[in-house]
Amino acid sequence: MELAWNILFVLLSSFPCWAVDWESTPNFILAAGPLPSDLIQDLNHPLREQGSNLIAPSLDAPICSQSLIASLSEYFASLYARGVTHYKIFLPWAQLLPTGSSQEPDESMVECYRSLLKVLRAAQLQPLVILHHQALPKQALASPSGAWTSDLFVDLFADYASFAFHSFGDLVEIWFTFNDFRAVMEDLPHQESRSSRFQAIVDAHRKAYDLYHENFASQGGKLSVVLEADDFSEYLLSSLWPNLIKDSIDFLSLDLLCDCQSKAGPPQELSKLQTFYPKVKVFIFSLKFHNCAPLKEKSAQLFNVSEAINKDQILTIGFDVSEFLQCPSNAKKSVYCSLPDNLVGQTEEQDGSPVAAFSVTPPSAYWRVWQMFANQSVAERDSFLNDVFPGGFLWGAATGAFNVEGAWAEDGRGESIWDRFGHQGHTENAAAPDVASDSYHKVEYDVALLRGLRAQVYKFSISWSRIFPTGYKNSINSRGVTYYNKLIDSLLDSHIEPMVTLFHWDLPQALQDHGGWQNESVVDAFVDYAAFCFATFGDRVKLWVTFHEPWVISYAGHGTGQHAPGISDPGVASFKVAHSILKAHAKAWHHYDRYHRGQQQGQVGIVLNSDWAEPYSPEKAEDMKAAERYLHSMLGWFAHPLFVDGDYPDTLKAQIQKKNRQCGSLVAQIPSFTEAEKLLLKGSSDFLGLSHYTSRLVRDVQSGSCVSDYDNLRGFSQHVDPAWPQTSSPWLRVVPWGLRRLLQFVSLEYTKGNVPIYLAANGLPTEGRDLDDSSRRDYFNLYINEVLKAIKLDSVDVRSYIVRSLIDGFEGPSGYNQRFGLHYVNFKDGSRPRTPRKSAYFFSSLIEKNGFLTKETDRLSRPLLYSPPSKISVTLGPSEVPSKAKIVWEKFSSQPEFERDLFYHGTFPDDFVWGVSTSAYQIEGGWDADGKGPSIWDNFTHTPGNSVINNETGDIACDSYNKWEEDLYMLRTLRVKAYRFSLSWSRIFPTGRNDSVNIYGVDYYNNLINGLLASNIIPMVTLHHWDLPQALQDIGGWENPSLIELFDSYADFCFRTFGDRVQFWITFNEPMFQTWLGYGEGVFPPNVKDPGYAPYRVVHTLIKAHARVYHTYDEKYRQSQKGVISLSLHTAWLEPKSPNLSRDIEAADRALQFQLGWLAHPIFKNGDYPDAMKWKVGNRSELQHLATSRLPSFTEEEKMYIRNTADVFCLNTYSSKIVAHTTPQLNPPSYDSDQERTEEDDASMPVTAFSRAVAWGMRRLLNWIKEEYGDIPIYVTENGMGSRTAQTEDTDRIFYYKTYINEALKAYSIDGVNLRGYVAWSLMDNFEWLEGYSVKFGLYQVDFSDPNRSRTARTSATYYTEVISNNGMPLSKDDEFLYGEFPKGFVWSVASAAYQIEGAWRADGKGLSIWDTYAHTPLRIENSDNGDVACDSYHKIQEDVAALQNLGVSHYRFSVSWSRVLPDGTTRQINEKGLNYYERLVDALLAVNIMPQVTLYHWDLPQALQDVGGWENDTIVERFKDYADVLFRRLGDKVKFWITINEPYNVANAGHGYGVAAPGISFRPGTAPYIVGHNLIKAHAEAWHLYNDVYRAEQGGLISITINSDWAEPRDPSKQEDVEAARRYIEFMGGWFAHPIFKNGDYSEIMKTRVRDRSAAAGLSESRLPEFTEDEKRRINGTFDYFGFNHYTTVLAYNLDYPDSFSSYDGDRGVASITDRSWSSSGSFWLKITPFGFRKILNWLKEEYNNPPIYITENGVSERQTSDLNDTVRIYYFRAYINEVLKAIQDNVDVRGYTAWTLMDNFEWATGFSERFGLHFTNYTDPAIPRIPKESAKFYASIIRCNGFPDPANGPHPCLQSEDVPTMEPVTDKQVRFLGLMLDATNAETALYILFSLLIIGVCGLALILYKYCKVSKKHPTKTSQQEMSKF
Repeated sequence: MELAWNILFVLLSSFPCWAVDWESTPNFILAAGPLPSDLIQDLNHPLREQGSNLIAPSLDAPICSQSLIASLSEYFASLYARGVTHYKIFLPWAQLLPTGSSQEPDESMVECYRSLLKVLRAAQLQPLVILHHQALPKQALASPSGAWTSDLFVDLFADYASFAFHSFGDLVEIWFTFNDFRAVMEDLPHQESRSSRFQAIVDAHRKAYDLYHENFASQGGKLSVVLEADDFSEYLLSSLWPNLIKDSIDFLSLDLLCDCQSKAGPPQELSKLQTFYPKVKVFIFSLKFHNCAPLKEKSAQLFNVSEAINKDQILTIGFDVSEFLQCPSNAKKSVYCSLPDNLVGQTEEQDGSPVAAFSVTPPSAYWRVWQMFANQSVAERDSFLNDVFPGGFLWGAATGAFNVEGAWAEDGRGESIWDRFGHQGHTENAAAPDVASDSYHKVEYDVALLRGLRAQVYKFSISWSRIFPTGYKNSINSRGVTYYNKLIDSLLDSHIEPMVTLFHWDLPQALQDHGGWQNESVVDAFVDYAAFCFATFGDRVKLWVTFHEPWVISYAGHGTGQHAPGISDPGVASFKVAHSILKAHAKAWHHYDRYHRGQQQGQVGIVLNSDWAEPYSPEKAEDMKAAERYLHSMLGWFAHPLFVDGDYPDTLKAQIQKKNRQCGSLVAQIPSFTEAEKLLLKGSSDFLGLSHYTSRLVRDVQSGSCVSDYDNLRGFSQHVDPAWPQTSSPWLRVVPWGLRRLLQFVSLEYTKGNVPIYLAANGLPTEGRDLDDSSRRDYFNLYINEVLKAIKLDSVDVRSYIVRSLIDGFEGPSGYNQRFGLHYVNFKDGSRPRTPRKSAYFFSSLIEKNGFLTKETDRLSRPLLYSPPSKISVTLGPSEVPSKAKIVWEKFSSQPEFERDLFYHGTFPDDFVWGVSTSAYQIEGGWDADGKGPSIWDNFTHTPGNSVINNETGDIACDSYNKWEEDLYMLRTLRVKAYRFSLSWSRIFPTGRNDSVNIYGVDYYNNLINGLLASNIIPMVTLHHWDLPQALQDIGGWENPSLIELFDSYADFCFRTFGDRVQFWITFNEPMFQTWLGYGEGVFPPNVKDPGYAPYRVVHTLIKAHARVYHTYDEKYRQSQKGVISLSLHTAWLEPKSPNLSRDIEAADRALQFQLGWLAHPIFKNGDYPDAMKWKVGNRSELQHLATSRLPSFTEEEKMYIRNTADVFCLNTYSSKIVAHTTPQLNPPSYDSDQERTEEDDASMPVTAFSRAVAWGMRRLLNWIKEEYGDIPIYVTENGMGSRTAQTEDTDRIFYYKTYINEALKAYSIDGVNLRGYVAWSLMDNFEWLEGYSVKFGLYQVDFSDPNRSRTARTSATYYTEVISNNGMPLSKDDEFLYGEFPKGFVWSVASAAYQIEGAWRADGKGLSIWDTYAHTPLRIENSDNGDVACDSYHKIQEDVAALQNLGVSHYRFSVSWSRVLPDGTTRQINEKGLNYYERLVDALLAVNIMPQVTLYHWDLPQALQDVGGWENDTIVERFKDYADVLFRRLGDKVKFWITINEPYNVANAGHGYGVAAPGISFRPGTAPYIVGHNLIKAHAEAWHLYNDVYRAEQGGLISITINSDWAEPRDPSKQEDVEAARRYIEFMGGWFAHPIFKNGDYSEIMKTRVRDRSAAAGLSESRLPEFTEDEKRRINGTFDYFGFNHYTTVLAYNLDYPDSFSSYDGDRGVASITDRSWSSSGSFWLKITPFGFRKILNWLKEEYNNPPIYITENGVSERQTSDLNDTVRIYYFRAYINEVLKAIQDNVDVRGYTAWTLMDNFEWATGFSERFGLHFTNYTDPAIPRIPKESAKFYASIIRCNGFPDPANGPHPCLQSEDVPTMEPVTDKQVRFLGLMLDATNAETALYILFSLLIIGVCGLALILYKYCKVSKKHPTKTSQQEMSKF
């Protein structure tokens, strides 16, 4: 039995559109005939010549016989029994009417055919009678002249047709006039035109048709004509054709011929037919195959036919099955011929008629697939197909939002049903998807993994509740939209196609609360959501999936309840949910089709999951049906409505009905679709996505049970074959061959070749880390091969293979135990690092090959990736001593720190080369593998007593020799343009010589180089990186000049072997290091310790070896290979210790000449060593009494040969040193002492494993090279940071790269250095020489304890990738400067505080404050400063007002000293003198139109109150209210802007937690800050209510509180832990006080929860955070008129878990913070200049507190101990920060005013007078303490005048012209100057009277003295001596 034939037949019969006939499906025609010629011959019957197989009888057929009739009866019966319904009979016209006249028939022949027709009818076969075939009665057509005429033909044929209708019409219902037009035309007279003959045939047919329907068709018979499909074009062009189709046939009959050797499909005219005549019915009269093998080829051709017919929806009423009749080989033994048994689709409803049975239920797709594979042997089934997938096949990986995103409540996301499900503890280990894989924060990380894989498509889902938190379109979450925009853009930027799933099981919980998918309204909500996504992302997304695996949602979510939302109702809810999902899908599809397809040109499909089902017992028909029912219940449940007929499968509906009948009740309810819904559903998918994992054995179980269970309802049970390999998941067995069968089934049953299939999910779970996941690799290998078979062997249209999953994630009920990821995710690490498993590398290799055949490398046609810069050969003279490059120090050494470190934004040129580097010995391992020879490092590390830490070796290292594909994977993730690696000389030449080539080593490097080029990565190849073959060291190594020739031989081989693909060559890496450490200090191999001689000799050899190799390349290879060659030199930057001391500058320059110039000077300048070297070494040699210099000399010929032997300058640099001149000892001789310098680290710079990170040295070094060696192209070929920690979160390394690359950018962009590339060291952790594996330089962490040497990306890898993607550090859109004005009426102010400026600490009855006490306590204040005098503002009102006028501010914020007004803090004593000071200050301000902004409390509590507990005593609430009442009453008529408390956070935490501010309490850090904060909040509220209730109506002012907060960025933005820590930082700082006042009267939940939980963990019965009563909450909530806000800086926050026993505010907050090294510093250690944070925190306040009016009440920057009035730092700060405020206003943040801190330098708390924040310089050495404007004061004044930032593009603005404001002028007309004071008239009058009185008293006193003196003189007239007179 040829199974393929069977399948072909069933394939055709299965298409629904074929079963549409003129009445009903039972009349579907399955036709056989005519009689086989061999049967006729064997039966010796006259009818044997009716034809051979399909050929009609000949003209001389003998007369019928009864014996034949008897034999045919058995034959016909067998056909009917096997499903044939009709049989073709060809009537012989010439034999029935020999003369052509109906009046003269051959009666015997008529009777013969009547007998034959009766036999047919007796066998229940219906005859299909063809009136004419082949022979014409030609004598009847002859004219009188003997010639034929076609016009006679028409009438004669009509006469014959009438005869036949009359003679046989009682037995025949279906007639055909002609079945071969060509043959009839050939028989007609040739002298007539072809068109005339064609016209005659058409006329004959039409006449016969009319006769039949007028006279013989009363019983409903039909008549047609047979046409050949190949002649359609001719027929269509004929004007007769329309009439023929329209008026003269009841259906159309076709002959089809399929050629298996032709690539063309079935005739294209099939599609034209339906276009022109959409309702014509078609019968396939004859179906023939040409050039076809029995099985596969016929299958493919027949599939094409059915595909074309189904595609065009042709209404087909039947077809010919003669090709598929199976007859015995010996017909003599039997006349039995049949269709195969298994083609008869019996059903339970069969009525006993084989015809009816077959017609109603044609053989199913499942049955055909089963028959296709049933007889396969295991070997055939499992045979492996080595082939490739079609071009354009998509490879990808998938995830789901709730599986990987995390950030469950981040940025406004709403709760989903999986969040609720997880939080309710329904998963293993109570796991929840709160963080999951943290993909929400790791977009670039995940996209990098996809690049590593070479993925072409990424299937991910959108979290509905992240876009619409409530599920409805009126709740759009813009931050969620931003996330998906970022992901999509990042994918496209990496050339990865996004396949976006709208719904992957995670319904918004808000919708579930209203019934979820059981509520019809969710359908419309989904369509709104889908419409939004289409409109928002559809311009970039072209593949949409509406639902992922809706079966799982229905079955597990609402049937078993094992998935969210946990509903167990398989009989009702499950079906109802499916019903809603199907309608939601269809409506979404139609929405896209109607509104978006035309413009976006995308596709919308659905992903359905299905197992393959095998019958448990194939021999049992009921198990066969059960297996098919399993597929219809799983896949067909959703596929059938969408891809077949708009309704559920009949088998599913029938089974549910049967179960309900059995149980006598509705145990299950499957909803019905309306006809309109069916139309909506049918065809509403552009592709069918398929998820598949495993297969099942299915057994029929028609039990009487009425349990509402999935299997029971559907009448089957599920099983597995014990032989099928198990996996870590009990539901998944490895059954790869099931996938091929499933794909074939899908193709036959649903897509039918018209709709593409996307395999959208396939994978295998494992448990644990399992990086060597061989089981998953094997799974992929087998399953993917089955897909290939389906495509190549079965012609299934599969377009993609997408693996589940890209990474491990949250796997629903199993939590994090089941792992599907190609990448392992460490869920115990907050960073969620991803480590590739071996399956990832395997999958990547499949993608690269597009299947299972190794790609051949075409080395000739590969394009060049690198365009080398043009070489300009310039001969430079020797360097001077010191060199001209000293101008670098002159230019940079005097830079202020702010200018030096200011971050620069810009990009590198487009062709800039970004790379990463390694070296052979450090990574390759395989030290003795495949014939490699030992190197000096192999020998050294294997020698006992070496100095390598832990005696570690490079024997395995990173195992890159065996893992080069894994290295390529990493390189692709990084997006580098170049990879710098070194060749192991001893791997290529084991003995170091070219007579020992190791082909395996050559193959390794060829594979690596080819892989690099295939990944579009430039190979930068170093020939020698310190690992000399030991065999060459044995002959002296580099001290032996013969190595010059040997090195050249090695290099020549490399150029010849690899140079067609390598364009960037480096001869030596860091020869200075190699020489000094190996031959000077002797700590590196070959361990020669000869510091004064050997290094010079070795370098001499190395320079000549380099030059020799350069000339070899230049002369032999450059022209053809078009590469460059150089060497990599190393140096640190050397900064003179005293830049103003010439000998230190000379020492630094000399050291650079010794270190860098040693090799660079000969090669890049003049072929000789630097004069500084020659001079020093020569002189010191002479002083050492040596006859010649220890520094060898080059001959003139050698100099000419050496100079200009480098095309580019390659630099390795890591750090900087501080250099000073010294005179070292002469002996022993040493290269190091020859330099006559000392080196030390800059202790202020960050520490790394080896040195300090001194980024600014990079810029200076690059400038030095430019000045010293001209404008040569420079490549930084190594730069990186070593660390002694292995963790993946390497923030310090990010800072290192950020700052160093930025300095390189400055050198390029600002200084014009010709920098062409930057290569980071290192790709991965490796063997770090003497440090072994203890120091880590890698962008990738390597686990050296793991035999697999697994590689995991560090956070620095993501950062470096970002830099590469941006080609530098461009200014972001958000950071661009915004020109514009602030709103009209914007408040401009400046601030101060009483204790900081007033002084007069004991004047006029002022009481002591806590700051008086604190400042007079030893060791509290820097320099023992205090505020006793401060700025003396108590006595300098007019000076302060003049300074304010100078600024042009509209407001002035100052604070009142509580103890100056109420000396003991209570109202028992009001100090009128103190109060008068503030009254006079307010009057003075108002007199010049400056509005006072008064702060009641700015930290200076009266000491008397502190003595009774201060803010820890809740009585202070009432004391504060009393104090406020005094001020409101006395000042309120003039003060309209009140601030109750300034920065309560600092009062509470700095003063009572850390103890660094007054009152200096630090011994109760877990309680005191909270108690103080509690009372501060209540005190504020009481003061607010007092003002609101008593004073507001009369005074009309505003009152609120000023809260301070930093902005906090997560240290690692890709880590949810850090994101949460950043939020917690702000919540515990600003939110501590803002939340109760501005939100709900209580502390935030996060604060209450954390303090409560930690209190409980410490054994406390109640929380350390006090609780507000409900009354207090109501009283506190809303006690504000505005939000007063102080802000200065930003921090980087990260999670830090403190021990529970550590009871403190910091422990409760659980956050630590650092700052970014690239942020500019200020004079305060805590204040980094971070303007971007200002806008962010203002927006946060807007979002968090419903956009209250905000007044910025402090913002400023400090400088430390400087008297420079040109304060550029402060100008930069104000310009940037105020501009961020303007941006925030543009963001609709309601900012009403800005206040600069501060008016003048003042007492800056614990730092005394060291830190200066002032806009005015305060000279404390001058008793007058003058206020001198700084440049920043002028700048701030210009901003105020302009009310913003005028756009310079509009020309100079008048407001930018400074105004001269007199510093001392009369304040008002009523004020007068009196003795240097400005007094009002009353006070001046009083003062005048007092002065007059004093004058009178003075005069009287003087008169009395004179009188007394005169009187005494008279009594003592003695003469006074001269000495006494002088004393007097």
